[in-house]
Amino acid sequence: MQNLWSDSDAKAAIAQHAAKGIGEDLALRVYTTRLLGSEPRLVLHGGGNTSVKTKIADITGAPVDVLCVKGSGWDMGTIEAPGLPAVRLEPLRELVGLQALSDEDMVNVQRCNLLDSKSPNPSVETLLHAFLPHKFIDHTHSNAVLALTDQPDGEALAADVYGKRAAMVPYVMPGFALAKKTNEIARKNPDVEGLILLKHGIFSMGATAEEAYVRMIDLVTLAEKRLAKETRKIFAGASLPGTIASAADVAPILRGLISLPAKDGGREAAQRFVFEFRTNPGILAFVGGKEIARYSQQGPVTPDHAIRTKGVPLVVPAPEAGKLDAFKAGAKAALDTFVADYHAYFQRHNVRQMPSKTELDPMPRVVLVPGLGLFGIGNTSKDAKIAADLAETTVEVVADAERLGIYECIPEPDIFDIEYWSLEQAKLGAAVEKPLARRIAVVTGGASGIGAATAAAFAKEGAEVVVVDRDVSKVKGMAIACDVTNAAEVRAAFDKVAATYGGVDIVVSNAGAAWQGRIGDVSDKTLRDSFELNFWAHQSVAQNAVRIMRTQDLGGCLLFNASKQAVNPGPDFGPYGLPKAATLFLSRQYALDHGGDGIRSNAVNADRIRSGLLTDQMIAERSKKRGLTEADYMGGNLLGLEVTAADVAQAFVSLAKATKTTGAVVTVDGGNIAAALR
Repeated sequence: MQNLWSDSDAKAAIAQHAAKGIGEDLALRVYTTRLLGSEPRLVLHGGGNTSVKTKIADITGAPVDVLCVKGSGWDMGTIEAPGLPAVRLEPLRELVGLQALSDEDMVNVQRCNLLDSKSPNPSVETLLHAFLPHKFIDHTHSNAVLALTDQPDGEALAADVYGKRAAMVPYVMPGFALAKKTNEIARKNPDVEGLILLKHGIFSMGATAEEAYVRMIDLVTLAEKRLAKETRKIFAGASLPGTIASAADVAPILRGLISLPAKDGGREAAQRFVFEFRTNPGILAFVGGKEIARYSQQGPVTPDHAIRTKGVPLVVPAPEAGKLDAFKAGAKAALDTFVADYHAYFQRHNVRQMPSKTELDPMPRVVLVPGLGLFGIGNTSKDAKIAADLAETTVEVVADAERLGIYECIPEPDIFDIEYWSLEQAKLGAAVEKPLARRIAVVTGGASGIGAATAAAFAKEGAEVVVVDRDVSKVKGMAIACDVTNAAEVRAAFDKVAATYGGVDIVVSNAGAAWQGRIGDVSDKTLRDSFELNFWAHQSVAQNAVRIMRTQDLGGCLLFNASKQAVNPGPDFGPYGLPKAATLFLSRQYALDHGGDGIRSNAVNADRIRSGLLTDQMIAERSKKRGLTEADYMGGNLLGLEVTAADVAQAFVSLAKATKTTGAVVTVDGGNIAAALR
């Protein structure tokens, strides 16, 4: 573990914070917290915490002894001073005399003693930091320390490595009880540099920020050196099919199985999940091992992972290429067993809870696929990435633990207590999801004009959006460069979406261009080129979307940008209007042929929209030709209003939400009776 402390960087941090009226203690606390948080082998996704005991003026200007401790929701790698809320220290220390304190009362007393009531909740381990006498305290979930202590004889192994430099703390659930136990052990060992929380993590303490940080690095390095001595082979490989199916083939199958059924029996309202795929040699060895049923089902490497990943992952059969029906059947059987086991796990441990807990959904948050890799699963792509990151960490820690001995984490009742922690249960129902959350939306031609507005509108409604366009260099977020007139590129793009997010729910087939010419004079090439983009590309996009949607068996939504030209042709626009008319009927054919698959298909007819199709120059020319101002031309409709790309985008969003509408054509033109449909 590399020591990243820099005197010059530390001085710069002090100066930067001083300019904001923040003292040296807190400035250095932020600096070293970020050093720790930047190393994923120490800290991941909000894990770990740090503190400093210092003095800060209260509202009267009087100096007050406070504990500045990491606040809930802040990540150590990017933390700022507000992420270390100041809590009055003495009231916290007085709590050490209590025999018991509920989590809810603990949170309340901590909030009551904040210097700023708007601050985030202090860490659940705030009292542990408060009870210890040291000025600076660091806490991480070091991979190396976990591999050392996640063993049947983990305490003996750690004691042998650390001797008198660190004291051992038996596993106790975070909160008041752990704070009391840690304080008791620390007072019996006043000269130690750190505390090893068995099967949980490590604390280091110091009189200065540098001392606490360097001690953390040194103590973790000792564990790493001990693990490096072990060279025994692990994860003997199981027999796998000769050819493994791709992530793009496997993900939609798993996503369809894992998504929860809708209460009304329909597909569109199903509770879906978003996926994140990971693979590398270490992961492949782990998921392909003969003993995967043993080491993968032991539980999380550190307790708080259970909140994000559940206690154990789902293990499915190896997917043989060309035999996906057999894989689906095997995966469903494995999932059915997983769900039944989860219900039993909940019932087994909920009986001892007062009050009774609310059972969480039984679906896994990590899926291990022999021969392929692993999938992290979440309500959003961010959640899925976090689950995948934690799963990768689990692979690394278990691998090191198995080289040393036998991986063993906290017992199942303790896993349940963490997963069903009252502080986490209180959050149930608190978060309100956006209407299109958990939906994966693909927008073609999404880099500019109507497409860009549509991509932004879907993202605002909570969808995970993928932009597909020829040039995506300026697109923020996930984007795939693709020529939609190239069928192979379109298939590859949809496979990438499926492999990345798990599948596809909504497709806005928007890419197009307006070829012009009198129909009696236009060349075959112009007409064919227009049909390639304005019809055949829509068919290619829709076919690939349907291919994945049917595999998921969760329904889906196809949305086509048709154009008023399809029903109200303009002079010299035949090369554009003809393929658009075909696309309009293509939309209805998909509604007819795939309604039984739960796939809806609708179109939007728009007119006079400032976009890539109707440029400012074209607007100026047409206005001049008609003897109108640009404003009169663009607002030349029944409502007298200019229609924007954002208006068209909202029509697409509305159709995506209309779960019982298919075969519809929505006109977005401010009113043009000649282009109106039924």
